[in-house]
Amino acid sequence: MNSNSAKALLPLRGELISDEPLARYTGWRVGGPARRLFRPADAADLAVFLRGLDPAEPLLWLGLGSNLLVGDEGFAGTVIRTQGRLNTLERAGQRGVRAEAGVSCARAARFAARLGLTGMEFLAGIPGTLGGALAMNAGAYGGETWSRVTRVRTIDRRGQVRERPPADFRIGYRQVQGPPGEWFLEAELNLEPGDAAGGLARIRGLLEQRERTQPIGLPSCGSVFRNPPGDHAARLIEAAGLKGLRLGDAQVSEKHANFIVNTGAADAGDIVRLIERVRSEVERASGVRLVPEVCRVGGWGS
Repeated sequence: MNSNSAKALLPLRGELISDEPLARYTGWRVGGPARRLFRPADAADLAVFLRGLDPAEPLLWLGLGSNLLVGDEGFAGTVIRTQGRLNTLERAGQRGVRAEAGVSCARAARFAARLGLTGMEFLAGIPGTLGGALAMNAGAYGGETWSRVTRVRTIDRRGQVRERPPADFRIGYRQVQGPPGEWFLEAELNLEPGDAAGGLARIRGLLEQRERTQPIGLPSCGSVFRNPPGDHAARLIEAAGLKGLRLGDAQVSEKHANFIVNTGAADAGDIVRLIERVRSEVERASGVRLVPEVCRVGGWGS
């Protein structure tokens, strides 16, 4: 960071930490340190920080870290930690909810249900933040994030904020393409009027189903692979005889084959090797090449 950038950082209200281990922020509990990690006080504070950065500085946006695999050598740049900071959640009109990027999906789902608004219940089963859900069109139990979005606000690395409609983005299954160099700050979601008690009951049912079928008590990233068209990644993995397969302390879950869990002291290298082993074995057994949902970042060495 140059001297002009240092001056720009003087009015910051957030928290800037150097050499911060990322394992404590990721679902798998693995990953080396970030050169810097910034927790903004709010969106205005984030804009000030971004304006002060060197344009060449690598940036990584981090919510709950549930869809992220950080290399053991860490991230040689700046991590923006949104969870718990960009945390505004409020009603928007009669049928809408406005949520900032750091709001957890589960909190947003319960908030809408308590208002008697339906259509967001599926988000309760997604272990991430709204920012991450927007970035990958996260979905579960037949619902997808962008089916409810009416507008978003984004920010670029110059700190400029824009409001955009869904038409500015190409939305697909677990993928979103938008204007380059912009990140999500918030979204407004349109819902249907319903019954608060019924919505909360549906959320409880989905969470009970999740607990029965997924390895909730062990570090994981959620689903590792996208479901191929007309099939399920978990079925293909199980059919290949890979449930319970281990490399070091990384293991294909015996409860749900599309989860890889850290059973103790796995590192990122163990996990990525197991991911590639699963892909290879499934392709050999079925001819299907699984596509990971997980975003790999950082340094990996050899």
